[in-house]
Amino acid sequence: MRVAYFGTWERGYPRNDQVVAALESADVDVELVHEEMWSGTHKFGLSPAVLPRLARAEVRLARASVPEDVDALVVGYPGQFDVWSAKRHQRPVVFNAMVSLYDTFVEDRERFRDGSLPARVLRQLDRSAFRASDLVVADTQANADFMRELAGIGEVAVCYLGAEERLFQPAWQRTDNFFVLYVGKPAPLHGLELILEAARRLPDVPFRVVGTGQVTHLLDGRPANVEHVPWVEYERVPNEYARAGCAMGIFGTSGKAERVIPHKTFQALAVGTPLITADTVAARELLVDRRDSLLVERSAEALAAAILALRDDPELATQIGRGGRATFEREASEAVLGAQWRQVLERAIELRQSSRR
Repeated sequence: MRVAYFGTWERGYPRNDQVVAALESADVDVELVHEEMWSGTHKFGLSPAVLPRLARAEVRLARASVPEDVDALVVGYPGQFDVWSAKRHQRPVVFNAMVSLYDTFVEDRERFRDGSLPARVLRQLDRSAFRASDLVVADTQANADFMRELAGIGEVAVCYLGAEERLFQPAWQRTDNFFVLYVGKPAPLHGLELILEAARRLPDVPFRVVGTGQVTHLLDGRPANVEHVPWVEYERVPNEYARAGCAMGIFGTSGKAERVIPHKTFQALAVGTPLITADTVAARELLVDRRDSLLVERSAEALAAAILALRDDPELATQIGRGGRATFEREASEAVLGAQWRQVLERAIELRQSSRR
């Protein structure tokens, strides 16, 4: 099988790199058909200055040379604008949507008020792109259910995010230098406020926050036991997990926080780092409390208690770390995800053929 990974997707974003690696692990030949759009200072946005550049990129994609033997196009993330350009090539279109833009910018990050013109535009953009695709792929069943209801479509496939195995390998070992690790671009989804409140309750436990994002300002008043590292090279992130005492998942309270399992979760599982994350609908799709993670209610008291449990019980921490790696291998390895993505492609081809009968 041969596919084109298509669109203006963000190069270097883990979801895109991981899907390509998973497909290749399943003996799928991947042709990259890409127009640069969202890298560097041009992160995803809808400002008027971006639209002419985006329009030019879409024209080039619509006219791009796609090899005749390509069986399907996979539109990468973000790709809501790219689906129509993909459809011009008359092949089955699989949209690696991952998340809804409306959900991200309106309900989670609250950049636009619900009911405002930008919010209505984002909702319609999601709906149109989802409906135009032969098959949409979400990152959890909870998110798939949300997308299906949002767009009024009958089928949304699910493939977990996973972690790049060229980097994230089992390497965690318990050490005497216990610290709590947070990795990621701080956003409302992650619940950084709750993590900082837990840190205030545990003044003798070091916390290390790696990343810069929308709510980095919350770190301005951080307690003395919280270290902030604005940026670490992505290739060094696995080492951060390998030497941490435990890793933080997400603790936000938005609907999106209830429905997603972010990259950081799979990265921690892949390395075998003991994971603590909120007990959400999405988390329970993959994780079991005290088997491969500690699932906690979203309170500083519960989070602090879980951190102390892992610090003070090396046997429990080792058990959780090993269980996490086992869950990763069973549910989210490149071999597992590659087989799932191949099935998605076969299903999209089947749906396209059925629609033409």
